[in-house]
This record gives sequence, C-alpha cells and structure tokens, in this order.
Amino acid sequence: MLSRRPGFTLVELLVVIAIIGVLVALLLPAVQAAREAARRMQCTNHQRQLAIAAHQFHDANKNFPPGVYQLKFASAPQFRGVSLYVKLLPYLEQASLAAGWDEADPMNNTLGGAAAKTAQKIKVLMCPSDFVKDNPVASGTILYGLTCYGGNGGTRSYDPQQATNDGIFHVIGPGSETAPSGQPVRISEVSDGLSNTILFGERSHTDAIHDQLVAQAGGGGGGGGAGGGGGGGATGSSSFNRIETIGWWSPSGGRVAAGDVTLSAAAPLNYRIPQGASTGAFQQTLYNQRLCAFGSNHGSGASFALADGSTRFISQSLSQPTLTLLCVRNDGATVSPEQ
Repeated sequence: MLSRRPGFTLVELLVVIAIIGVLVALLLPAVQAAREAARRMQCTNHQRQLAIAAHQFHDANKNFPPGVYQLKFASAPQFRGVSLYVKLLPYLEQASLAAGWDEADPMNNTLGGAAAKTAQKIKVLMCPSDFVKDNPVASGTILYGLTCYGGNGGTRSYDPQQATNDGIFHVIGPGSETAPSGQPVRISEVSDGLSNTILFGERSHTDAIHDQLVAQAGGGGGGGGAGGGGGGGATGSSSFNRIETIGWWSPSGGRVAAGDVTLSAAAPLNYRIPQGASTGAFQQTLYNQRLCAFGSNHGSGASFALADGSTRFISQSLSQPTLTLLCVRNDGATVSPEQ
C-alpha cells in the first residue's frame, strides 16, 4: 500500500507567502537606507576631494580660482570664460583633459561634439543621489557635462548683475558684470575663519514645479542663454531652463555662467519653487533664487565642504540668516555649521 506524501495545504502556503511579504516589506526600507547612506558618503568624499583640490590650487597660485574668469569679445557669444572647475582639473586627476585647454578663446573647447572637452563627464563632480536624466546636456549643437556642486558665491551669486562677491568664488575679468578688476580670493581674506565658511555645496537637479513653470514661460530647452552661454538663462529673457540642465562644469560662453558653477545664500537650503507660484513671480525673482539654492536629494539637508577642507552634512532646518553668515567670508560673525 502506497503512503501519502506530506505536502502544504493551500492555507499553509498562503501563510508562508504572507510572512515572506512582510519580511520583504521590512527589509526593503533598510536596504534603501543603506544604499542612500553609501551614496551620501560618496558625495561627501567628492566634496572633500574638491576642497583638497582647491587648497592645492591655492598652494600653487596663492589664491583660490575665480568662480569664472570672464572675457569680452566683439563677436557672439560676447562673454566667454573659464570656470573654477577647469582650473581644478589638474588637481582632480584630470590633467589630460586640462592639457591644451584654450583659455584665450574658451569656445574652442566646445568643438568636437561628444568628444569636446566641455562634454566630458567627471565622476567626482556628480552626487550619486542626484539622478540626472542626461549628462552631458545639449545647448544647440554644443554639449556640456554637468556638476552637482557649486562653489560658495556668498550672499548672492545669481543673476551676475546682482552678485555680491562676498563668498569664495565669483566672476572676475573684463567680462564681469560686477568685478571686472576683481581678484581671486586668498585664504587671508577669509577672516571669519576657514572652519566657519562654506567652500562647496550641493545643487539638486530635481524640482517639478520649477520645470512646469519653465514650460509655461516658453523655455524648457536644454541649455544656456543667448549665444550658447551658461545654463542660467538671463534676467528678462525667455531663456529659462529646466533644473536638470543647469550646472555645466565648464560654461564657456555666455554672460550667466556663474549660475552653473556657483551657489549662494539667496535662497534657503533645499529651496524648491513653491506650489502655486505664478509664472510672473517665477520669471521675475523665483527662477534666480532657485539657481542660487544649495540643496540635495539626500533628504533633510545637504553635504558641504568647508574652507578648512572638512565636510559637514547641514540640516535644512538651518535658518537662511545663518546660512548667509556661513557663506560670507568676512562679515565678522563666526557661526558653526551645526547651529
């Protein structure tokens, strides 16, 4: 006589499936949290490398690089420049990319399509939690690689006509709107103390309301202002750009290049365009504020490198006045990033 083989009943099988489902539901958030912790650590390491590179540049040149050294030409694009990241390339293990960089006419670095110097993706300039759709991005026929980090521009870095130049990086040179005879910042000029002053911070490339208003304003393209310039667009122009296309590490032509490579305290940390904002308010003030904003996709704050080379994760609960004190290099008020 054959014996019956033991097996699962339908009820037992459903109970096992339910238990597995509960375990997966409990495990998944922990896995996601671990992955985000790893991405945040990598982002912090990237900013530490940027800070070290900036100090190595200072050791060699006795000053930090300018945010942009901007030239003025008779032909379009009238404004052409060299960004702080171009200057830091040799100190970021990118000496081969820096070799032969044309600083006399920066637009020559945009030639070659995907092989152009300006089109190259540089891992240390990207936060792994800032998920960008396209990198490089196109401005007409020109391709520009992106960065998720901005040098500290002080109280306000954008629009360039309103730049306060009281941070670490600002636009100088004959094409500068506010400091044509300005000089790069030296460590000795950071009188508030290197440990109390921001050097680099994050830029988030996510802002759904921003992008909706760009579309309503008639923008939405992938790139810069008039003449193939920086990703910021221009005050009073129709050149408003989706947030995912802003942040070219080597904006070579255009007056508004500062919008790509510097950030500031003109907006609160992790600022996003508010729900219900009008197209008019967006065009007049909010767009410029958003381009200034330090922020991240890490949630609850953003990572920063201070001018002494240390790194901090700063909570978005930090008040905007305190953020301003941390951005201004010489206001006489020393505050801690933990405040």
